[in-house]
Amino acid sequence: MRLKERATHWMMAILASAGVTAHAAAPEAVPGEYIVKMKTHVGAEKSAINVLSQQLGAFVKSTIPNQNIVVIKRPVFETESSVAKSVAQNDDVAYIEPNYIYRINRTPNDPMLGDLWGMNNATLSGMDIGALRAWDIETGNKDLVVAVIDTGINTNHQDLKENLWVNEAELNGQPGVDDDGNGVIDDVYGYNAINDSGNPLDDHGHGSHCAGTIGAKGDDGKGIVGVAWNVKLMGVKFLSANGSGSLDGAIRAIDYATRMGAKIMSNSWGGGGFSQALRDAIQRSHEANALFVAAAGNESNNNDASPSYPASYDVPNVLSVAAVDNQGRMASFSNYGRSKVHVGAPGVNVKSSTADGGYDTWSGTSMATPHVSGIAALVSSHEPNLTNVEMKERITQTAVRIAGLRGKVRSGGMANAYMALTNTMPEPDLNDPANWQSVPVSVASPHPYAENFSETYHVNVPGAKEIALYFSMFDTERTYDVVTIKDKDGRIIDELSGALGGDTYSSIIPGDAATIEFKTDSSVNRQGFEITKAAWR
Repeated sequence: MRLKERATHWMMAILASAGVTAHAAAPEAVPGEYIVKMKTHVGAEKSAINVLSQQLGAFVKSTIPNQNIVVIKRPVFETESSVAKSVAQNDDVAYIEPNYIYRINRTPNDPMLGDLWGMNNATLSGMDIGALRAWDIETGNKDLVVAVIDTGINTNHQDLKENLWVNEAELNGQPGVDDDGNGVIDDVYGYNAINDSGNPLDDHGHGSHCAGTIGAKGDDGKGIVGVAWNVKLMGVKFLSANGSGSLDGAIRAIDYATRMGAKIMSNSWGGGGFSQALRDAIQRSHEANALFVAAAGNESNNNDASPSYPASYDVPNVLSVAAVDNQGRMASFSNYGRSKVHVGAPGVNVKSSTADGGYDTWSGTSMATPHVSGIAALVSSHEPNLTNVEMKERITQTAVRIAGLRGKVRSGGMANAYMALTNTMPEPDLNDPANWQSVPVSVASPHPYAENFSETYHVNVPGAKEIALYFSMFDTERTYDVVTIKDKDGRIIDELSGALGGDTYSSIIPGDAATIEFKTDSSVNRQGFEITKAAWR
């Protein structure tokens, strides 16, 4: 596709999206800023930047010379389509896209005391990542580097400081000098892409929380323990004190981690629309054999239908993670996708280290992601010759199947360190109704249903002690058009709404009978639901 055609298609895609989903918010971007990929070399010297400014008709804010990328500023009143059309007139422009904003993926909750149930679940045995058994095999290789691409790391935290990655060339070099020639001065513990410095100190807390779950020092009589408690943690900061960062910062951060040899990259952030420049940066990390672990997102969104970036990029090394609670249920906030999301991991009430030197309990796919990054670090430490794609496949294929994730993530299960280390295929989950006996059932709403619709249905399975209803299709207006499932005594078991898709079971219903009530409001008619069988035991 030629350049002008490409720009036209890009603008049409924006307009088409606006027409189809009139109420959907546009991806957040820095006002007036754009990422421009040039076809030829971009120089960093002032004279070259002045020439570029004239050629592009815009102020060049900064450059990423080794990737031929420039960050430009245009008047904020200009529309994206007009800027794209204007800049695309230059034959040296490969593509242009907004400078998207990315944000952390933590869902805030009140601070509380909590054990590391994700490592060892005392409430529900086996509903964890199998860390205790895994640690009998591997605790992590001190030479393996995990990049925490986030808000930075508290380099003085008692549980983190012994496991920090150290750039020996800079540590033993001259202050104020780029001793290793990587373009960053005094990057002893990592990189700050916000101000292009070697100071990745956490001024938010999110990055330190993620770092603790990945690799807090273990067996030291202090605080917590990370999944891989002997690996090295590289702080790569592009998210600021308010938890947000820009596309150009994300690119710099990923490229730094790639250049400095990180084997695992943990990414608990998301936002923006599709970015070719960001995808290219992740592709470069793939070509360097790094695994890119990414949070699926916290919007209760189906990523198969509405991609969430960076977790949804089609690069082979991307491993997308949903959040699970300590009962094995997918977290209410977690994004999902039986194609685009690979595994689940503990992401509700997760205790870890913070920027102030203490500990706190947070929730989010941000908290689930470092569990999987830690598992990857254990696997890579134990089998260093595995490729990044082989690591991804190992973690996905050995995930322990749980009913709460069946049909929601590609593996149908939660990542498990012991299973991954031993390359053991999991047993079927006996609490998953998919593994029970079943009888045919025919219960369906009208397709589409009407507004202000109300109907009650009944299902009976004589002799059953427990049943679960199988929805071959489920599509209602979220929150407003609700299917309520009750047991034989009238107790509410489920209240379901939204685009749940097909191949979905209800929660387990005690007894041999269930009542299904469907009520809709006065607007938005969707396709409704179909129940085609009842599982029982």
